[in-house]
Amino acid sequence: MKITFLGTNGWYSSPTGDTPCIVVDAKDQYVVLDAGNGLYKVDKYITEDKPIALFISHFHIDHVSGLHILPKFHFRQGIDVYVGKGRSEDFDVLVNKPFTVGRNFEPENISKLETEVRLHELSETTENIPFPAAAIQQFHAYVDHGYRFELEGKIIAYTGDCGPTDATKKLAQDVDVLICECSNKKTELPDPWGHFDPIQAATLAKESNVRQMILTHFGAEPYLSLEDRKWAEQEARKIFPETIAAVDGTEYIL
Repeated sequence: MKITFLGTNGWYSSPTGDTPCIVVDAKDQYVVLDAGNGLYKVDKYITEDKPIALFISHFHIDHVSGLHILPKFHFRQGIDVYVGKGRSEDFDVLVNKPFTVGRNFEPENISKLETEVRLHELSETTENIPFPAAAIQQFHAYVDHGYRFELEGKIIAYTGDCGPTDATKKLAQDVDVLICECSNKKTELPDPWGHFDPIQAATLAKESNVRQMILTHFGAEPYLSLEDRKWAEQEARKIFPETIAAVDGTEYIL
């Protein structure tokens, strides 16, 4: 199984990377985590007819701007999009006119999606979709859902955008890979936005018995260079040595 990072910036794209998108390529399944600007690259990595599940953590624009790119794709198997409970309306508002081409087409539409998009809500109780997965609500300025799912006997957790809470510990507990946001260099408390810094992320990983942590979603303003990300990696490794700081194009074999 391979995890490839297509977008690793938070807030906006810059020379350090595109906004969030990750693709997990498992034996019988593709999983895409968030739909930021990095989504435009996904058809280079989805080359088989395996099912595609797209998990959307929340609807801040840096995580969903890539939904405008959906007309680019021609996936015969379609895409199953998963959102947290109560978030379907947010998806349908955004993936529709006047913002972009919608799922439901009226005669005056000049184009339509060639890839069928099927929308689902996912609860905090693990469901088989057909692989085990759950959407666990996290603390963020507007509701975020982290995802915890199992493929090929390995458990992966993805935080989306959030700050440390008991819900994040529930998300991360005993996972094989924790993909954790790292928006801040140092979080000033209280943090009304809800974001992690490398020390907080490493502490979470250590306390939650995580096996491997990959940092992503580096704030485009505090992390102006890839060297800044190396600094974050080094700081986190002081607490949790099994840490990697991702850049666009990073591949991790699980």
